[in-house]
Amino acid sequence: MRKLFACVLGVALAGALGSMASPAQAASAVYQAENATLSQASVATNHTGYTGTGFVDYVNTTGGYIQWTVDAASAGPATLTFRYANGTTADRPMTITVNGTSVGSTSYPATANWDTWSDASVPVTLTAGANTIRATATTTTGGPNVDKLTVVTPDPGGPSMAVAPYEYLGWGNPQSPTSVMTATGVKWFTLAFMLSDGTCNPKWDGDRALTGGSDQAAINSIRAAGGDVVISFGGWSGNKLGEKCSSASALAGAYQKVINAYNLKVIDIDIEDTEFSTASVRQRVVDALKIVKTNNPGIKTIITMGTTPSGPDSTGTDLINRGAAAGLDNDVWTIMPFDFGGHTGTMGAATVSAMEGLKAKVKSAYGYSDADAYPRIGLSSMNGKTDEADETVTTADFQTMLSYAQQHHIGRLTFWSINRDRACGSGSDADSCSGVSQSAYAYTKIFVQYTG
Repeated sequence: MRKLFACVLGVALAGALGSMASPAQAASAVYQAENATLSQASVATNHTGYTGTGFVDYVNTTGGYIQWTVDAASAGPATLTFRYANGTTADRPMTITVNGTSVGSTSYPATANWDTWSDASVPVTLTAGANTIRATATTTTGGPNVDKLTVVTPDPGGPSMAVAPYEYLGWGNPQSPTSVMTATGVKWFTLAFMLSDGTCNPKWDGDRALTGGSDQAAINSIRAAGGDVVISFGGWSGNKLGEKCSSASALAGAYQKVINAYNLKVIDIDIEDTEFSTASVRQRVVDALKIVKTNNPGIKTIITMGTTPSGPDSTGTDLINRGAAAGLDNDVWTIMPFDFGGHTGTMGAATVSAMEGLKAKVKSAYGYSDADAYPRIGLSSMNGKTDEADETVTTADFQTMLSYAQQHHIGRLTFWSINRDRACGSGSDADSCSGVSQSAYAYTKIFVQYTG
């Protein structure tokens, strides 16, 4: 956890996912609401902005539904996105079922008026062949107006590199990475943390050998199972290479040693504590990454840092500005939207606010358009209870983050940590479980649906 050991994470991979090692491509199919089976609902055309030949207007009563038959080439995760309008001021929730099994109630909040359309998404698992999708109104006001259903399924090769949840192999009762792959479909992991051994020399946690030990064995097993890794440098605690290496060239050499040892495609610099707060060290990290990118064509670099609910603070903004001024073509600027020290609303909403603040800072510093900026930003959340008493990140918050990522095609969607993605048992500490009631890997199974 960020305040305990190395907070989490961040980032890795790269923004320009399109240029990364063959990210998976999502497949999508559109199902118009007016062509579905209707109960206590009818096709209408009295508002503007719909697609197809009309939209569906629910009767103002509970139990009305729209039902589609959706074909899936193979069994696996998918995302259902409902395009809707709600011209009232109250939420019009619906229960979504897949093949008769509820996947939860989805909110459809106000959209200003009946001519304004928005999207609401829910992650599901489909079976191979025909699937019955039903959206049922649960209040006496009925459901929202529904235009269409879009079904997005990942490429059969698996989720893209944009999703690489953190696993800490040094503590927190770590699970076998290959067992996580089998249970969730995740292909990439961000392994933390690479630190200084007290000099300008990298070791796992600052004390485990760079190669030849259990960490390398884990990486070998991930790759043998068809996955790969991002290695994260830094975190909250321990000796940081950015501080122990006295020059940018020496720091670049330390990064290079790890890159060479594991033939890495991506590295994550999780810059925290005094490595983050010291201006000269921030500049050293920026300059070292420029050297790394020059010496390793095609490598992706990520810089991960803390944030406020409105985006990076003055220190984070300075780091981004230093990167732009130095001409660092950093692939993904990632924030950790938790441990805010105070926030309003849900953690999902606070994360979206922080991400929009980050986008604005990166856009301004680099002169990007929105289309260029979004793939250059990422988020690294924390599942369950965080270090702050007023923060609990729920699976619903993760679904909000997934929807944001899918809407804007951000460069990174990850979290701390796989170790914590399970309910707590007797004697469990906060680094090995989420602190909330959940099924195993409930959080991973949401983010793994993101394909970039």
